[in-house]
Amino acid sequence: MSVNVGTAQASDLARLHVYGRESDDHDHIILGRGSQVQVDLTRPLSSTMWDQEIRHMASSHAIMASGVFMATVVPAVLVPGFSVYGTHLLWQYSVAGVVAVVNITLFWLLGVSPPTKKHTITYKVSRLVRSCLYLLLSCLFFHTVVVLYGAPLLETALETFSLAVLLTSLTTLRCVCVLGPNVQAWIRVFSRHGAMSVWDTSLQMVVGCSVVGAWLGAFPIPLDWDRPWQVWPVSCSLGGVIGYLTGLVVAPAWIHWHRKHLTYKSK
Repeated sequence: MSVNVGTAQASDLARLHVYGRESDDHDHIILGRGSQVQVDLTRPLSSTMWDQEIRHMASSHAIMASGVFMATVVPAVLVPGFSVYGTHLLWQYSVAGVVAVVNITLFWLLGVSPPTKKHTITYKVSRLVRSCLYLLLSCLFFHTVVVLYGAPLLETALETFSLAVLLTSLTTLRCVCVLGPNVQAWIRVFSRHGAMSVWDTSLQMVVGCSVVGAWLGAFPIPLDWDRPWQVWPVSCSLGGVIGYLTGLVVAPAWIHWHRKHLTYKSK
């Protein structure tokens, strides 16, 4: 891989997330400080770069999974009578809060988030406001979808909205952290062959596993087993979290296993 650097600093090269990409042309990558680097991607990247990126991903995913574990264990120690079933709303918000803090911190430290085009306070505040707005809209979207799938409209509105908040922290928040408040980029990543980096691929897997897990969690609810985890929306929340943890494990393993066949084309 050959890199022709204009005004970019050497430290900026660490921000490149083009591992595994191959192309017949020269691509321009915008770095975190606004510099432009021309990258020749005609040669395959070394396995060392792949391994380093996958190690970063695996380490961050391990921390995220540990956060879910701590969000379950710590309240059980500090709050009398706490349980995943008995105080389910508290557990939901505990997991959602920890997932949010851990994701935002890790993706900021890793520099995965796309660089901002402007560095003014006004632009940064606008970007933050749009991110918060998208998260709120995501909560309303999940709440509406769950109601349309048969959840009670009024009787369990708080429980349903709490599930929507949890799903937003597991899915939409990760989209904001990886791609920024850019709906077009979100659509691109979840379209056919839309991934442009290993982090895009992991985003597809983690979000997909979380949504599928929550959907599968709804199947036991109408059964007459009379189990505490069949109370709405315990099984859906557990399914979503289990799916999220599954995605965290599967994503780096799948990418590592298929690294020789993965290519990322610039759009």
